[in-house]
Amino acid sequence: MAAILLVGCGKMGSALVEGWLEAGFRADEVGVVEPEANAAAEARQRFGVEVVGEPGQIPAPFDPQAVVFAVKPQGMDAIVGEYASFADAGAAVLSIAAGKSITYFQRHLGDAAAIVRSMPNTPAAVRRGITVATASAFVSKPQRKLCDTLLEAVGEVVWVEDESLLDAVTATSGSGPAYVFLLVECLAQAGAAAGLPEDLAERLARATVTGSGALLDASPDPPEILRRNVTSPAGTTAEALTVLMADGGMAALMERAVAAAARRSRELAD
Repeated sequence: MAAILLVGCGKMGSALVEGWLEAGFRADEVGVVEPEANAAAEARQRFGVEVVGEPGQIPAPFDPQAVVFAVKPQGMDAIVGEYASFADAGAAVLSIAAGKSITYFQRHLGDAAAIVRSMPNTPAAVRRGITVATASAFVSKPQRKLCDTLLEAVGEVVWVEDESLLDAVTATSGSGPAYVFLLVECLAQAGAAAGLPEDLAERLARATVTGSGALLDASPDPPEILRRNVTSPAGTTAEALTVLMADGGMAALMERAVAAAARRSRELAD
């Protein structure tokens, strides 16, 4: 197994480390840089990996084949340049930071750095994530395979050649779990407004969304067919869908939401 250096061990970073260890990486093959003391202590105790507060504290002779950036994009400028020596030494650089482009990393790490830009989502925490990735021209086949292995440890991976798609990916699947959780919140609130006790409304909303997701995953039918299967002519579901599918309804709201998120992803590149 290759040695991996993870920069940032928050929720997504922790999901990655857990996935790597389950996939067969040894704890001594994974190093973590996490400046926040509580998060560092938790990672050290939970995973048994070496955790330091800054790259200068990494004990020799740790020589990572990949450096994985799992920090928030707003904090990237302050730390990215500190890892240029690893890129110079031939490590692949794998980023999961929204909006930060391959060009951005090349500016800080060198034009010939091997950069993989990716966007996973939070179901990675239960190994059900989906990640879209794209590679710079300097990423070798073995480096791409290594990055694919690292990302597949937490779910499905799709590779694209067109980096510009990553903004829409971020808006659709990267931010998408929040849209689903909001749906659960809204459905529970609507149930309570219709007269259900709040705890029962939340239980029904949660089970309905998770159960529907499981059905969608298990069925070969497209979502439109599954929706039609639930909808009896002139029935209760059809009545609700006349509201949700009206002009300005759910489709229009979702289109606006995804467009706003994609726009913000492009802004983060600057």
